[in-house]
Amino acid sequence: MSVGVILRFPPQVAAELQSWRASFGDPMAEVIPAHITLVTTTFTDDWEATSEHVRAVAKQQEPFTVTIRGTGTFRPVSPVVFLRVDQGFTDCVWLHEQLQAGPLERELPFSFHPHVTIAHDVAPESLDAAETVLKDYEVSFPVASMGLYQHDQDGIWQLREELDFGNQTDTAGGAALPD
Repeated sequence: MSVGVILRFPPQVAAELQSWRASFGDPMAEVIPAHITLVTTTFTDDWEATSEHVRAVAKQQEPFTVTIRGTGTFRPVSPVVFLRVDQGFTDCVWLHEQLQAGPLERELPFSFHPHVTIAHDVAPESLDAAETVLKDYEVSFPVASMGLYQHDQDGIWQLREELDFGNQTDTAGGAALPD
């Protein structure tokens, strides 16, 4: 089976970012909600060991604030424009490093770089537009949990468990809403 671990966003932020992604013609905008990937598609034979590992990492992490600010791109290596993770970057890197151990350990083809994909596999003009239109975009929100996902038989990501950080209670689907 394959699993992934992500940080979800407050519903209003997720909806806004999905709308932007759709406006650039990204066909995955309707299928993939806005998120920050901590562990990309990783195969595991032991669900119990994997979920216990992810739970243990979640307990070590305290809630933190994420600020997404401005755009970046992985071009020419990959046709992707993303929003940069500014505040919360080191928390995301720490989580990734802790999660990529034990049952989820594997070599990655690229260095981990926390980001929010905003345009992927679209025409170069659409990538340019995404990079320009959102260059001044900024939003902040607290994050109190991470989601453990599994591919189902149809290859669709299914949330198996939302894991609260530390002793916090998840009340808003992965992120607390700002006041």
